[in-house]
Amino acid sequence: MDMIWPVCQKCKQGVLLPLSDYGQEGAAVIFKAWVCSNPDCGFNLKIHKGDLYINEPINERSRYDSR
Repeated sequence: MDMIWPVCQKCKQGVLLPLSDYGQEGAAVIFKAWVCSNPDCGFNLKIHKGDLYINEPINERSRYDSR
């Protein structure tokens, strides 16, 4: 089954990709956040404890350094 994601309304070039996570009690939270596939755009939105956050700064974790 192919999925069609919504076009980003900010840049009109990327699509909004869903991200999932786990809640505090370990239950899956499907589509907790959405992020634009266009790296130059950076549009994102997420739900955290029932509140909606739009365009939060995106931080990348440094890669895990295996020893």
